[in-house]
Amino acid sequence: MNHVKYRVGKWLPSDRSFLNSWIEKKVNQVKHSNLPLSPAISDLRDAIYNDPILFMGFTSMYDQIPQGYNEPVKNFETMLLIMNQILQEAPCYSNIENTIGLVGFPINAILDWAMGTQGGYLTFTNTLVNEKLNAILNEWKLFLQSSDSQYVLTDGPIFQPQPDYTNPIGWFSPDALEAIAAMDPLRGQGNDPQDALANFIYNYQCDPNAPYFGYKSWDDFFTREFNPGVREVSDADKDPSVIVNACESAPYNCVTNAMSRDKFWMKGQPYSLLDIMDNHPLAEQFGDNSTVYQAFLCAKTYHRWNSPVDGKIVAVQNVLGTYYAEAPVEGYDPAGPNDSQGYITEIAARALIFIQSDNEKIGLMCFVAVGMAEVSSCEITVNVGDQVKKGDPIGTFHFGGSTHCLIFRPGINIDFDFHGQTPCLNTYNIPVKARIGVITN
Repeated sequence: MNHVKYRVGKWLPSDRSFLNSWIEKKVNQVKHSNLPLSPAISDLRDAIYNDPILFMGFTSMYDQIPQGYNEPVKNFETMLLIMNQILQEAPCYSNIENTIGLVGFPINAILDWAMGTQGGYLTFTNTLVNEKLNAILNEWKLFLQSSDSQYVLTDGPIFQPQPDYTNPIGWFSPDALEAIAAMDPLRGQGNDPQDALANFIYNYQCDPNAPYFGYKSWDDFFTREFNPGVREVSDADKDPSVIVNACESAPYNCVTNAMSRDKFWMKGQPYSLLDIMDNHPLAEQFGDNSTVYQAFLCAKTYHRWNSPVDGKIVAVQNVLGTYYAEAPVEGYDPAGPNDSQGYITEIAARALIFIQSDNEKIGLMCFVAVGMAEVSSCEITVNVGDQVKKGDPIGTFHFGGSTHCLIFRPGINIDFDFHGQTPCLNTYNIPVKARIGVITN
């Protein structure tokens, strides 16, 4: 059996035929649905037709897709209709060859080729376009936070409104629970059960005897919390010199030579700290040769953020950014949006949380939560002046999460623990609140 492959984080399948089949079914669905345009979609459509630059961009991005790329979406009108349909749907599990269909980025999927064109680069970095996209994604967020999205939180088949999925089933079906349990880095260890249903009940706050396992919405399910005691900072890691994992995430990159300002759009996607921190006044304390640790989140796991150190919250900021911009150096690589992990730290919608560590050797550090594509709602749950302990909650992504960074000032030497891995695009999750580094100076 040929299993569908995934891009990093398992947000989208890598198999183009699988993606194209999904999109073709979506195109056919919207042609027959006659669903009225939502206010946010209608607003973007009006903006495109009323602005010649936007009209040129949205038109050219489809005209510029090279022949032979077999893009099912031929123009921005079809793109808008599909986006409009998605706003009334919650992601479900697809029972075909152990895949999860388009759980992560359905809108990203329909823009996949268009994002890699010159028109796409210019359009998806346009401030007005991103304002309109923000309104669209907020509409979807409201649906995903409503009880209307509960229909995918079942243990059986799902019929409507997902005719584009093959054998859609609910998230508490055995296959879907197995997919979630498979991402648990501690599965089968200690008290953590191997059985998929038992694994979910053991790990996550839920009520398996209540409808929808007690979850009020898709978002409530997706931002679920661990049960007390399941992920805790160990006694040994309470040592002030230890840094713990801020998210249930897989290590992507770690550098000790990040510059204050760099050409982040070039090959290698170097970090540009002033750009990442949106020129925040505290960014001046992070000069050349700072350390950046970056890790990505998986579509099926825990999406909350936790403090990596003991300290005081000294500043927080949400940064409005892009949603569908990828690194120009990726070209038409179908994994381009996904492989732009470094690039998006400077331009995507993100949250900054500056923490003054109680450990003077660490001092000021910054946690950066980076939204990518549909994952754009970065909710900060701490306030300036709050004291936090290692592992305390500080925020969450809504509808998943993509990537995050820990940034440390120059001169701080950290012996990182990648749990037997080399940071890259093919790593596995390190448990949240587990040790990832020790200060050595």
